[in-house]
Amino acid sequence: MKTEVREAAVITVAVALAGALLGVLWWWLAPHVPLTGDVVDKSWVVYLKDSEGEQAVGVDGTFTLLALAFGAVSALAVFLLRRRGGVPLVVALGVGGLLGSLLAWRLGVWLGPAQDVIAHAKSAGKGVTFSAPLKLGAKGALLAWPLTALVVHLGLTALFGPRDPEPHGPYEQGPFEPGPFEQGPVPKDPQGPPPA
Repeated sequence: MKTEVREAAVITVAVALAGALLGVLWWWLAPHVPLTGDVVDKSWVVYLKDSEGEQAVGVDGTFTLLALAFGAVSALAVFLLRRRGGVPLVVALGVGGLLGSLLAWRLGVWLGPAQDVIAHAKSAGKGVTFSAPLKLGAKGALLAWPLTALVVHLGLTALFGPRDPEPHGPYEQGPFEPGPFEQGPVPKDPQGPPPA
């Protein structure tokens, strides 16, 4: 049991650290949400450059799609390393995926544009377009990685995992012997049929 717990701890840390790669990819691939600033009544106002743009949804979608891919790959890697599976392994995969998603989210926000949009608008200038801070609007996307990892690992284990030995059937135990209520073959009468 100690070996399984040790392996589960290693898998948790490895999967969680992969979240750094997810965070960098999210920051790099997510669409930029264009903002612009203006001065109204001597104070700065920031608004969307394109109010009907879909970039904000694209930011969440990019994170979700990347997390789904990371979940499938991490489940495949863990399955290939440990085909036997086990409860500690599955828990490690789920916890590691959740920690990896949290790390990716915070790292992507940290790498992205500045969080203070008013200061950013002032430094860019009136009417100049700049990128909004990277943020994850749909927090449910944080569950995409762990849930995908668990479902894919379950499917791989069901399809390709080791099988339990099947119990022996009645035909593998030896020749058929009739039970007390079953009649065996009727023996032939050596004297022939009775006279009529």
